[in-house]
Amino acid sequence: MDKSTSKKGFFNKFLDFVEVGGNKLPHPVTLFFIFALAIIIISGIADKLGLSVTYTGLNRATNSIEEMTVNTRSLLNGEGIRYIFNTMVGNFTGFAPLGTVLVALIGVGVCEGTGLMSAFLRKIVLATPKSAISAMVVFAGVMSNVASDAGYVVLTPLGAVIFLSFGRHPLAGLAAAFAGVSGGFSANLLVGTIDPLLAGISTEAARLLNPTYEVTATANWYFMAVSTFIITALGAFVVDKIVEPRLGKYTGEYKGDMNELTDLEKKGLLSAGISIIIFVGVMLYLTVPANAILRVNGNLNAWTSNGLVPTMMLAFLIPGIAYGISAKTIKNDKDVASLIGKSLGTMGGYLALAFAASQFIAYFSYTHLGTILAVKGADFLKNIGFTGFPLIIAFVIITGFINLFMGSASAKWAIMAPIFVPMLMQLNYSPEFTQIAYRIGDSTTNIISPLMSYFAVTVAFAQKYDKNTGLGTLISTMLPFSIVFMLGWIVLLFIWYMFGLPLGPEAYIHM
Repeated sequence: MDKSTSKKGFFNKFLDFVEVGGNKLPHPVTLFFIFALAIIIISGIADKLGLSVTYTGLNRATNSIEEMTVNTRSLLNGEGIRYIFNTMVGNFTGFAPLGTVLVALIGVGVCEGTGLMSAFLRKIVLATPKSAISAMVVFAGVMSNVASDAGYVVLTPLGAVIFLSFGRHPLAGLAAAFAGVSGGFSANLLVGTIDPLLAGISTEAARLLNPTYEVTATANWYFMAVSTFIITALGAFVVDKIVEPRLGKYTGEYKGDMNELTDLEKKGLLSAGISIIIFVGVMLYLTVPANAILRVNGNLNAWTSNGLVPTMMLAFLIPGIAYGISAKTIKNDKDVASLIGKSLGTMGGYLALAFAASQFIAYFSYTHLGTILAVKGADFLKNIGFTGFPLIIAFVIITGFINLFMGSASAKWAIMAPIFVPMLMQLNYSPEFTQIAYRIGDSTTNIISPLMSYFAVTVAFAQKYDKNTGLGTLISTMLPFSIVFMLGWIVLLFIWYMFGLPLGPEAYIHM
């Protein structure tokens, strides 16, 4: 990529060092295989040394707080070697982002191939002030996390396309969307799927001291809503003032199309709009009524967990076909099938990356090294002797560090909540306050952690615009977001702390 030749300050030089150093490493596919091999060797050594931890945590199988001992599981003994061979295919096919990306790409590919994506974005470009685009993309990313993982596979690549349509660097748009979706995971105007999950864990931890205590799904809602605007503003600032100037002018083969819409394109957009209105109406019928088809026992948990990605796929596929028919860019079903095949055919590099990454992540989970690291990190924080708000800052930072090695927000919280919720309750801090401090640390380092499932996906998306993109490129691009988000969120939390503002309905900082 073309980098700015202007004089660079210390921070930009540091980011260049991170990028160059990271990109001198082997290809990401090779690197993940090396990581996997390292985990195999480390697990064998740790097992020989008898590395283990005992902690009081939430047993998610029984949903009760228990004292548990976790031992390192070796991948170098007979059982471990059998695990490597017998789960290799399952690790790959069960890799969460794999099916999500490929299914979503069916709809997105048709939407892009028929010309709907280009026409729609040109219409947005012609009607939207250029100065508002960065904030719009970050905000859309933050809001998308209410739909679980859909933002990673739809909005992240779309951010690149939007920026390109404005004549801006596509990797800056990709970074803006990724920062909103992942770095802003604990900000939203709505209550998302993760809120009741974390609240349930916090409730069980709080009941170690107060058997009747309950943390509700809306416990952090007020703080999250304000955070949405703070993260949007900070993300737009980082994109415009740090990331895009550092990336320089985009000189790749992809170009933004800024021509006025033709009559056929306008007709196609009208057809696409009518089709999406009908589709939304059908989805409302399937989800809103109390006895709706997609509701199970009155709730939509199954649909929001498993059905959102197919819904997103149809939300792109249906208007894409409607547009193609009206704009005469597709003639029959063979053209649609061809567009789907062409779209999926571009993901060969991602499939290789997903195979390597899935093995590494599965091995890390199997060996329990992430759990041991989380418990050791928690013990360290308990023993450093901080009190007051410095303790909360230390908690956020340690959580962010642990997040680099253990991606699942709920799995980490199941380990950390029974330690820190009662500990901070004894210091008069509410479980709701401890939970939001945890969520800040958990969110802000998602975007620089190769262990985060969708990190490899984002590398693959970036390579479409710059084939030389590696782990170093993405980490150095996202690091300013990570730093600024953490600092900004800590300042916001301090303001909340100083004024004693409610975190959510009937949820306060102090007991």
